Amino acid sequence: MQKITVLSLLLFLLFACTRDEPLGPEPVDNPELALHIPSDFPPLNPAFDENRPTKFGVQLGERLFHEKKFSGNNTISCASCHQQEKAFADDNAQAVGILGRKGLRNVPSIQNMAFMRFYNWDGHMLSLEKQAIVPIVTHEELNSSILEIIGKLQDDPAYPTLFSKAFGSPAITADRIYRSLAQYEYSLISANSRYDQVMANGGVTFTDMESRGYALFKLKCASCHSTSLFTDQTFRNVGFPRNPNAEEVGRARVTGLDEDWMRFRVPSLRNVAYTAPYGSFGQFKTLRDVLDYFDNGVLPADNLDPILQANGNSIPMTEQEKDDILAFLNTLSDPEFIKGKD
Repeated sequence: MQKITVLSLLLFLLFACTRDEPLGPEPVDNPELALHIPSDFPPLNPAFDENRPTKFGVQLGERLFHEKKFSGNNTISCASCHQQEKAFADDNAQAVGILGRKGLRNVPSIQNMAFMRFYNWDGHMLSLEKQAIVPIVTHEELNSSILEIIGKLQDDPAYPTLFSKAFGSPAITADRIYRSLAQYEYSLISANSRYDQVMANGGVTFTDMESRGYALFKLKCASCHSTSLFTDQTFRNVGFPRNPNAEEVGRARVTGLDEDWMRFRVPSLRNVAYTAPYGSFGQFKTLRDVLDYFDNGVLPADNLDPILQANGNSIPMTEQEKDDILAFLNTLSDPEFIKGKD
């Protein structure tokens, strides 16, 4: 009888001590974001499935993308260089970072990142979750550190709630910062240009000039700018004028191979009309300048792309052909993609 009484007392004390304790924060409904993924796009980057965009993950990532606390002196953010109205590029020949410091290369556009296998001009990052650390620590870009950024975000009373909604607890960590930024960038899908509307057979058609340009593009350009992303995601030396900075060796900076000297990732041509200037360090002010350069002849090199070598180091074009190709390239513009929030 005494044993039963003791057991009852222990159970009473256990429930009495726990029933009024808080149960923790209410779980937040954070659904996976429904993205429009075109059926003809290349496969998703493998990292995507490990970090699928969610409603609040993307919202947090977008806020962090525009957060000036990411820079060492709180003056610029990722969005300072990656401007939506310019297809998340800018109009500088080379990136301009903290204190007006000039970077080594042109700012690449951020679009359709979920389908890319490599990031940055030399492809030294294979996932967006790891790419963000590069601009954070680079002297000519944000010139900060992830620990410094975490400290600043912890001092901002808004962020613990935002991190809780995105990740289930208020902890602000490097991994969560990288993951939310990547989720936002994964959500930046551009697939609603006039070209896409024509391909969808929805009643939209090319003009005669655009049709001629498309035929010429497939003949003269599509060897490199293939797939629905308008890049084959390879690295090529196409004989562009060389960056005078001795640190620039292109893809060889990553691989250490002579064969990769001055090879750069073939850029996507989607929204190309918005992203001037062109080239790895903004060598060309206009798309016409690029076509003129290919027509007149490129710089020779032992590892010059075989397609150019086989064609006398050039891509010959008449002035009318250039006009037609430019007309086609303008159909790759996606006005909805570059439209900022009202």
